Order: sequence, then C-alpha cells, then structure tokens
Amino acid sequence: MTTTMNTTDEAKGFYKLSWLQRIGFGSGDLAQNLIYQTISMYLLLFYTNVYGLDPAKAAFMFLVVRIVDVLWDPLVGTFVDKHHFRLGKYRAYLVMAGVPLSGFAVLCFWNGFSGSIAYAYFTYVGLSMLYTLINVPYGALNASLTRDTNEITTLTSVRMLLANTGGLCVAYGIPKIVASLSPDGLTNTPESAGAWFTTMAIYSVVGLVLLVFCFSQCKERVVMDDKETENVKVSDLWVEFKRNRPLRVLAFFFITAFAMSAVGNSAGSYYMIYNVHGTSDQMAYFMALGSIPALIFMPMVPWIKRKIGKRAMFNVFLTIAIIGMALLYVISMVPALKSQIWLVYVAQFIKSTGVIVATGYMWALVPEVISYGEYTTGKRISGIVNALTGIFFKAGMALGGVVPGLVLTFVGFDKTNALQQSAWAEQGILWLVAVIPALLLILAMFIISKYELEDDVIDRINKEIEARAKK
Repeated sequence: MTTTMNTTDEAKGFYKLSWLQRIGFGSGDLAQNLIYQTISMYLLLFYTNVYGLDPAKAAFMFLVVRIVDVLWDPLVGTFVDKHHFRLGKYRAYLVMAGVPLSGFAVLCFWNGFSGSIAYAYFTYVGLSMLYTLINVPYGALNASLTRDTNEITTLTSVRMLLANTGGLCVAYGIPKIVASLSPDGLTNTPESAGAWFTTMAIYSVVGLVLLVFCFSQCKERVVMDDKETENVKVSDLWVEFKRNRPLRVLAFFFITAFAMSAVGNSAGSYYMIYNVHGTSDQMAYFMALGSIPALIFMPMVPWIKRKIGKRAMFNVFLTIAIIGMALLYVISMVPALKSQIWLVYVAQFIKSTGVIVATGYMWALVPEVISYGEYTTGKRISGIVNALTGIFFKAGMALGGVVPGLVLTFVGFDKTNALQQSAWAEQGILWLVAVIPALLLILAMFIISKYELEDDVIDRINKEIEARAKK
C-alpha cells in the first residue's frame, strides 16, 4: 500500500513513505544487526573459548577499538556531509562499504591464526571502521527521507522491528547453527571454530543482499545542497555538541543504553552455559527472548506514544526492564527457582520488553536533534550529528566490551572449562546479566528526563524551517 500527500505538502518536506520504502529502509538495520548483534553477543565468547584469548586481553582490545572509533567517526561524519556521490549522499555507502564489511565480519570468526592478538586487532579494527562507514550515513539517511514526526515514528518502529528480527536471527540462529555444524555439538570449544566461520559467512552474505535492497528503496529528499555543506569541518562536531542541548542529552542516553545492552548481551551466553547449565537449545531460546518482544511491541510504539507521550513511554519501559533484571537476579540466586527454566525465560522476556522499546525508540530522536540544530544554525549536518551519536553509542559499546572481560578476570573465570565455573565466577556473570545493566538503566532514566523536544515543539521547529526556506 502506498500513502500519498498532495504536492503542496510534499514541497514542505513532510513526505509520507510507502510500506515498501519503510521496509526497505528498515532492512538496512536488519542487515547491520546480523553483524553487530553477533559481535555484541558472541565475539567475546568466541575470543575466550574458541580463539584462545585471555579475557583481560580481549577487554583491552575492545577498548582500543572504541578509541579508534572516537577518532574515525568524526572523519566519516564530516566526509559524508561534504560529499555527494552519484549513487546518493547517504545511501551510496550501503553498497560501497557493504562488500568489505561482509568480508571482515567473516574474517573476525576465522580461527586460522588461533590465539594471535595481532590478527584479532586487524580484523576487529577493520570491521569496526567499515561498520562506521555504513552506520553513520545510514543514520543520516533517516533524516533525509522526511520531516514528518509521525512518519519518522512509524519509520523507526519498522526499522527497530526489522533490527530486532536481525537480533532474533542472531540470538536464536547462531548457537543452533554453530552447535549443529560443530563436531562436538558445542559452541564454546576450539573444535567449534569451523562452525563459527561457516555460520558467519552465511549471515554476512544475507546481510549484503539486504543492504542492496535498502539502497534500492531509499530516496533522499530532505538534503542540504553541496554549497550549504561545502564548509562543514570536523570541528563542527564539537561546536554542534556544545550548542545543541537536546543532542547532548541524547548522546549521554546513548552511552548508558548501549553500555547496558552490550554488557547484558555479551554475558547472556556465559550465563546460560555456566549459571543455568543450559543446553545449546536453551541458550538459543534465552537469547532469542532478547529480540522476540520487538515483534509484539514495536508495531505498537506509534500508538503508545500518541496515548502517553514519549517521555512517559521511556519511563514505563525502562522501569519494566529494571523489574525484569531484578527478577532474573532473584531467580538465579535461588537454586529451586533457577532449575525452573521457564522462570528464567519469563524474566528475560520482561527485561527485553522494556529494553527493546526504550532503546529502539531513541533512534527516532536523532532526526529531531538534527532539525533542532538546523533551526538554530541553518545547517542540516546529518552526517556530523550521526557521527556524534555514533561516538557515544560506541563509547557505550566500549564499556560493554571492557566491563565483561574485566569482571570475568576479577572473578577468576576459567576459559579452559567448557561446563563448570566457581561460585564466585558465576556471581560475576550474574552481575553482568542483571545488576550492572539495571544500574545503567536507572542512570539512563534520569538522563532522558532532561530531553525537552516534545512533539509539538519539534513540529513547530520543522514548519518554521520550511517556511524560512521559502523566503
């Protein structure tokens, strides 16, 4: 079904998109999550138990990679804003960076140089830099499709639904496929190395096809012309950050939200293997419950937002996530409850419901802070803004990558034991799954309470920008 508007409304930039265009745009996040979620959920497990890295060395590498990102993201954002390719200003990168990204994703899960820290650095740094080359312009692509806040809410809901579909394919599919291809039927032993490589090759090819589909369905229509962006420079990133208060609030929310997600996701597989002593099937179900709520609740987000407003929506779902984490902790501390696997699944579902809606909808705020910056300065520097959000979500990922490795080292995690850990190590894993993420969500709730761009405010801003452009 295609939704249309009259020519006058179209000229104002408040475009409506067809469902094929919405799904096409969302398929880009589906593709990226086939790689990002695999890295987030399983790379640490692969490095420690399959590839043979010490947890502390892996944690330090994750930190180094994020530092590289902090230097790289502003350069990408500036380049994106200043250049316009024949294939498009933003969508061109889906194809140009998509091919090498797929290759590096496979190489990250190759065990040919088992235990080599140099090879791990080369492949992971390369993967992260290529991911930025797609993720920054993809984030800017959202703001180039329309100014309509209701349309952006719908677009973001579709995007997050498909992103979490990718997460579901990773959470449930990866352990199932790896276990089925592994000679010993396990996912956390050196013998499963070939199975990891084959599985990642399949996911990377599918992801590349989806990126091409996204490219084919996106039409950039709210874009500054080359003359208006020719003077964009890297320093604009810091200038924009200082003068754009809503952007600062959103940036710090990104840090806490992605740190929470990265810590919890990377610990989930350890939790199911060592705390619950679950099978590969049970681990697949548990990890899948991290994404399944998206299929239920993300289509409801536009309706929920209209009924209670976005600030209340954040508070409600962040609270639900904290309750789920508290339940997971209590269940895990009582052996009689922990043995009832369905209780673990229920707690995971409740936790994931809150996390998915709150962290999913935050992407709808990015076009708002872009418009706010354009309103106050006359520059619509989408690439710079998305580079900033990229820096902060990767800062969150850095915490999420460093903290688990350090905690596992602190509690004496034994990477050579595929089935059993000490009670102290199990407690450390439980901190990573429930306690640390809950504390980060409490901080996130405080941060997002400072966000001031309600729907009526941003609608007025967008209309004034369009009226100003006509003069």
